[in-house]
Amino acid sequence: MAKQRILIIEDDPDIAALEKDYLEIDNFEVVIEKNGRKGMERALNEQFALILLDLMLPGKDGMAICREIRDKVDIPILMVSARIEEVERIRGLGLGADDYIVKPFAPAELAARVKSHIARYARLTKKPAEARAFDELDFGDLRINNSTHQVFVDDAEVILTRKEFELLYFLASNREIVFSKEQIYDKLWGEDMYGDLRTVTVHIKRLREKIEKNPAEPVHLQTIWGTGYKFT
Repeated sequence: MAKQRILIIEDDPDIAALEKDYLEIDNFEVVIEKNGRKGMERALNEQFALILLDLMLPGKDGMAICREIRDKVDIPILMVSARIEEVERIRGLGLGADDYIVKPFAPAELAARVKSHIARYARLTKKPAEARAFDELDFGDLRINNSTHQVFVDDAEVILTRKEFELLYFLASNREIVFSKEQIYDKLWGEDMYGDLRTVTVHIKRLREKIEKNPAEPVHLQTIWGTGYKFT
């Protein structure tokens, strides 16, 4: 079996080498790019199972790279940075990153997160052919096709990130059921992701901006104050 390929976009050679060593121990093939623009080109033109993306890069910064590749490359993106400000975490997640790892980190934890995200992605995208044929939810003004990962509002396609789509499909598949932020996070990001529940809030906000005619008065994505969210 061919090894899964990981792309590391990181300009610090010591950190890149450490990440590479630990991932190779786990039988991954690792490619390193220290320049942001060159790393983005490789991400768009080569096949990788996951991208480890630093924020502060020469050529093109990590936020800009994430924004440009997210809608074109449907694989996990893990941001790695020494920045710890909440606004940076929320911004990165809002641009479509799947996780955020703060330097310095334990190399074993990094490898565990990489494996977890790849395995989770494989489970979410593996569906039998007979299920895919009937896998569309139709709410009149809103159609969600889980086979093609397409969403249409009034017959116009709306582009979502992979996590936005997973969140929308999960809630729409369980219409009128209220889920807490904790339940949503555990379902879509996993209990082992060491994440922030505000990730859910950020994704709900971005979804409303894309699928609701008036995001301030949502029709489908409802907040149940003190409890969580539901789809109607």
